[in-house]
Amino acid sequence: TDQSVEYIHHQGGSVLGSSRGGHDTKLICDAIMDYGFNQVYVIGGDGTHRGAMKIFDELREREAKVAVIGIPKTIDNDIALIDKSFGFDTAVEEAQRAIKSAKVEAISAPNGIGLVKLMGRHSGMIAMYACLASRDVNACLIPEVPFQLTGPSGLFHYLEECFKTKGNCVLVVAEGAGMDLLKAELENAGKDASGNVKLPDIGLWLKSQINGYFGKMNVEVNLKYIDPTYMIRTVAPNANDNLYCSLLGQSAVHAAMAGFSGVTIGLVNTHYVMIPMDEIANTGRSKVDPGSRMWHRVVATTGQPSFNSN
Repeated sequence: TDQSVEYIHHQGGSVLGSSRGGHDTKLICDAIMDYGFNQVYVIGGDGTHRGAMKIFDELREREAKVAVIGIPKTIDNDIALIDKSFGFDTAVEEAQRAIKSAKVEAISAPNGIGLVKLMGRHSGMIAMYACLASRDVNACLIPEVPFQLTGPSGLFHYLEECFKTKGNCVLVVAEGAGMDLLKAELENAGKDASGNVKLPDIGLWLKSQINGYFGKMNVEVNLKYIDPTYMIRTVAPNANDNLYCSLLGQSAVHAAMAGFSGVTIGLVNTHYVMIPMDEIANTGRSKVDPGSRMWHRVVATTGQPSFNSN
């Protein structure tokens, strides 16, 4: 009813709920037919869109007059083809709060380190934009850019230099960064219900490695680890995301009412367009380009080296 959804745009999370796995195309389509739905809106990333394509194909095979419209959604902003996904702006804004706290902790103790782990299994978009926006970060580690801990180009040496020049350091690491350093842990990690590998916690691993390295050198460090993952996921959207969601929703309804199906609504080059759903599902993920000007801006802002001797 109108009354039940009147205030949901002020809430965080999802009133629809979310889950992993358990997709049964025929049962879903049976329910759509039984309830007499003629419009189905599917919200999610590339995996969700692959499921939506199965629903679309099954309904088309049944010759059901049902419009299936996709709306791209992932907080990581890693959906290909579109300018951005909704929720990303809010995530970056909230991530800055964690970075600000890490900075306060870092400057409040001798050899202070503020270590923040942000979301981003395959793409370091949140970490990159949050670092650029905050300008308090000394090193940004993302999945697309390998790094090493030891050696003259390693993270440990850079931390030592930060202590000498600044007295503190703020590190931001995306959850999928450094997985090449955790091969043994990955082999035993297992998978979730959707078939995704359960990534070991790079933040806790880094904390242990940093404390261990400086402990062997008898150098006191004061490291504070902050993982704001679920705080970021649950906040209400900011004004920009609220507007973006509204326009995506309106465009999706217009597409369905006009008789389109099997398409996804997305913002492409600032225009709201319809994209074939299979393109979203099968093009792959959008990632940070280490050769891009945006990543070069991160390096210039943080002052970090390549962290790689190659």
